[in-house]
Amino acid sequence: MIVYFFFPRFSIYFIHRARFAQNLKRGVIFMKKLFALVLAFALLCTASSALALTVGFTQVGQESDWRTANTDDVCSAIKEAGWELIYDDAQQKQENQVKAVRNFITQGVDYIVFTAVVTTGWDEVLQEVVDEGIPLVLIDRFPETNFPDDSWYTTYFGGDFPEEGARAGRWILNYMASVGHEGDINIVRLQGTTGADAQVGRTKGFDSVVAANPSMKIIFDQTGNFTRAEGQAVMEAALKAVGAENIDVLWAENDDMALGAIEAIKAAGLVPGKDIIIVGCDAVKAAFEAIVAGDMNCTVECTPLMGSRVVEVITGLEAGETFEKTVHPVEYVYDMDGGIAYDDAGNVTLKAADHVDERLY
Repeated sequence: MIVYFFFPRFSIYFIHRARFAQNLKRGVIFMKKLFALVLAFALLCTASSALALTVGFTQVGQESDWRTANTDDVCSAIKEAGWELIYDDAQQKQENQVKAVRNFITQGVDYIVFTAVVTTGWDEVLQEVVDEGIPLVLIDRFPETNFPDDSWYTTYFGGDFPEEGARAGRWILNYMASVGHEGDINIVRLQGTTGADAQVGRTKGFDSVVAANPSMKIIFDQTGNFTRAEGQAVMEAALKAVGAENIDVLWAENDDMALGAIEAIKAAGLVPGKDIIIVGCDAVKAAFEAIVAGDMNCTVECTPLMGSRVVEVITGLEAGETFEKTVHPVEYVYDMDGGIAYDDAGNVTLKAADHVDERLY
């Protein structure tokens, strides 16, 4: 009787225990699946949130290899971040950019990435951006405005244009001394698009070096609009106007104009890089290749790779962060052999041949 009473109860105990373990196992499996579902939903929500951002980007045009690289880098970075991109090419016309910015406002973009085709004339349309509360991210070129403070934009990222011009001037002065040049240094200058931030800054920086060194003489000075074709045409005009024998140095405010000028110099039966020293700006791959080939002597770096910075800024602003108003990338100067000082801190050039393969643009 005792045995009968004990063993059925004992058996029931183990049966219930087994069922409990089985249910517990099922519960654990269920919770794992539920957690995975919640995680997937969270990731989906995050992705959907990213896709909900719309960024308007107005570019000045496609006048050079540098500009193409800049456009590609910024557009790719915005798309890779999962945001919708509305892109506009102003084709070097301010009225096109003004229209583009107003279209961005109408379309309700969350951010505007802006690089100005010229320096002035932006107060009205940028006030409209401010009134709509759309954060403005400035890259490459900084527009002059009459706003009472700097709250109208989030941050600016781009080259230090006056310093770039000054670096070119210092390099010319120090290089000519290193090769034993005596007397005046006669310079042909090809300026960029008149009124563009890069043109204004590089001209100002170069002029500051010329003003401090009376041996440097600018004997021909004209815009080539940052294009290779106009660089060639203006150099042809310079050769006719002042005579090849009177030109020591060509300073072009971007590499594309310098490369165009090289073609004009070759067509005149001269040897670029020897008969006339060639200095450009931007440090594009084609300039590196020209330096390695001996057709060009020096290029001052101005990086077009700004896409990662744009994404960093927009991501940070979404998280409530603030940024320094002006940030310049670290940049260098490249020439044939390296070792020529280009700034007051004593920094010296790098050899272009050692870096040509790593140049992506």
